[in-house]
Amino acid sequence: VQLVESGGGLVQAGASLRLSCAASGRSFSSYDMGWFRQAPGKERDFVAAIDWRGGMTDYTVSVKGRFTISRDNAKNTLYLQMNNLKPEDTAVYYCAANFPKSPLARSGAAYDYWGQGTQVTVSS
Repeated sequence: VQLVESGGGLVQAGASLRLSCAASGRSFSSYDMGWFRQAPGKERDFVAAIDWRGGMTDYTVSVKGRFTISRDNAKNTLYLQMNNLKPEDTAVYYCAANFPKSPLARSGAAYDYWGQGTQVTVSS
């Protein structure tokens, strides 16, 4: 499966952005999906994950209550709605796909396919 992220940009603190991840190739609805982010000089970190049906989600504690992961299997698209953005959310955001696992995977090593990333910059 090929993944292409979009929707990043430069915003002020408190603003919102919605990231999209368009999938093509093998059946999108067969995969659990995740969002990760990597800030300059830091490791890539887990942000959120959603199961193949869209019924289960998981979030890292720093984004819980502010970010929402969702998917539209009919449109082969994954989303990340980001509200009340903070400067510490600044990073390159990546979407990733893996074969279904229980519980949802938080480790990047568990994911098989990755997009190229989209930059999110939050100014204070």
